[in-house]
Amino acid sequence: MKSSLVNRSVRIAGRNTSIALEREFWDALREIAGRRDVTVPALLAVIDSQQRRGPLSSAIRLFVLGFYRDQILEQERRNRTRQSLAKATTPAATPGH
Repeated sequence: MKSSLVNRSVRIAGRNTSIALEREFWDALREIAGRRDVTVPALLAVIDSQQRRGPLSSAIRLFVLGFYRDQILEQERRNRTRQSLAKATTPAATPGH
């Protein structure tokens, strides 16, 4: 599946810039910004302010990847906690029953 780049002009920290990202990354940025109750430009300003090497578009992709990886790790942690609690509250089988 080929994904084409979508070029958007945004104002970050008082300067205009153009960013080319795949549509899926723009969608993810909107989702993340919504969860954090900020605008996409505000989220981009945070990403831009972090020390990075390379182009902003790469930093954005890595940020999105990191966000979703963190979500997966958090869900796995919750699942392990639930499993541990379930084992701790399940009565042990008594011999002969």
